Amino acid sequence: MRLFFAIDLPDDLREPFAAIQDDLAAAEGLSFTDPEQAHLTMKFLGDTPTEDDAADDPTVADAKVAGAAAVDAADLSPFEMEVGGLGAFPSAEYISVVWAGVRDGAADLEALAAALETETIDRGFDAADNPFTPHVTLARMNDARGKDLVQDRLRNTDPTVGRFTAEELRLKRSVLGDDGAEHETIARFPL
Repeated sequence: MRLFFAIDLPDDLREPFAAIQDDLAAAEGLSFTDPEQAHLTMKFLGDTPTEDDAADDPTVADAKVAGAAAVDAADLSPFEMEVGGLGAFPSAEYISVVWAGVRDGAADLEALAAALETETIDRGFDAADNPFTPHVTLARMNDARGKDLVQDRLRNTDPTVGRFTAEELRLKRSVLGDDGAEHETIARFPL
């Protein structure tokens, strides 16, 4: 199973999330995240065996233990977040991902991400490839045909998706299909 930890955007932010995507729709070469699947990835675990399939690799059960331990270690209560602004990975010059950032609540997200990193590594999962940057993926750039429009939006707009209260961390399963990835929550960890 392909697993990751995330905080999902609530239903009432799907419309403003989609409106930001609509502003980028004329940029050719972008594939957009389904607003129903919008989330902040806290830690990507990758392919993780079930208990029956495991050799010496960490399992789904290990991921669940790590999630619970991370929430305990971070010692957070539900907290307010505001999602907004635009950014790109790896940079505005070479764009592979276009994202909305986090204006408020980033410090709490970073504390939770640090706890997740520690707890998952302690249970045998790989360390993260990149430093944690709180964001929600809007689109992936498959080719550079729409790069100029995206760069214009990065420089000249500062959209707001909205505010919400982060109440739980979720362990999610990602199933890749012809229409992109579908995400299913397999465990919840209340803050």
